[in-house]
Amino acid sequence: MALSKKYELKMGPATREAFGKALADVGRKNPDVVVCDADLSKSTNTHFFAKEFPERFIQCGIAESNMVAVGSGLAAGGKIPFVSSFSAFVINKGFEQLRVTAAYPNVNLKVVGTHSGISIGEDGPSQMSIEDLSLACNLPGFTVLAPCDEVSMTAAIHMTAEHVGPVFVRAGRSKAAHVYEPGAEFHIGGSTELLAGTDVAIFANGLLVAEALRAAETLDAAGISARVIDLYSIKPIDRAAIERASKECRAIVVAEEHLKDTGIGSRVAQVTTETTPCVMEFVGVDNTYAESGTPEAVVEKYGLLAKDIVTAVHKVLARKK
Repeated sequence: MALSKKYELKMGPATREAFGKALADVGRKNPDVVVCDADLSKSTNTHFFAKEFPERFIQCGIAESNMVAVGSGLAAGGKIPFVSSFSAFVINKGFEQLRVTAAYPNVNLKVVGTHSGISIGEDGPSQMSIEDLSLACNLPGFTVLAPCDEVSMTAAIHMTAEHVGPVFVRAGRSKAAHVYEPGAEFHIGGSTELLAGTDVAIFANGLLVAEALRAAETLDAAGISARVIDLYSIKPIDRAAIERASKECRAIVVAEEHLKDTGIGSRVAQVTTETTPCVMEFVGVDNTYAESGTPEAVVEKYGLLAKDIVTAVHKVLARKK
């Protein structure tokens, strides 16, 4: 099976850039949208919003904890605040404030973490966020989204602005392959089955969605039918899609740019345990921090490529025999 023309996977902009442009569009439509940034607007791409709406843009400086609290206060006052920084900073530094000033009072705060995962490359481990999805999911009341390309990120930001309640959206630094055509539909709590298959279901999000599609093509050449699901909504999660996969496929592989121990793999496994247990394998960062290097070298060293997904599929299907 050669990938269909729909999935030729030409490269597009990074999801952080798509976030910045979508945020400006949201600002044009709703005057209640305000933005807080931690002195990283050119990197997070909130500068698009700041240029158009300087009176609604608050530069908080290198103080993510304070920025989260400021954003929560704006939400309590009736605004729709988006606060943004690198995921490693806004989630890790701001976790206490996310917990106490956003999650506990359940305010309408929107948090966007950019430069997620290890694909930021040369910035090194201090700025690589490999635990952000887990931490965000541990905030009661939070919705957690992880789009994979320009189209899905644009939709996620519009959904986030319209949703009432706290949200965390994960964005990346590296350019992302085009997976979706403009006009594709998304909803909180949903997922997208990109390829049908019956031997193995591959759940992925972010940059690993494109790798899963590439892996499916390799597997098809070996006679293995792979279903590929973009699990862009992490919390709430698409339980129905996971249950169908566990019933209709022989095994499940979960691929993510995150710690394997606490990422979406554990959430998928929880659903399968409660519904239809099946054999599973996990592709992700394995109980370690990564290191500085080119994005290409880092993701290869830590096993986040299509070939690693293929290996995991062969491994899990061998256990199924």
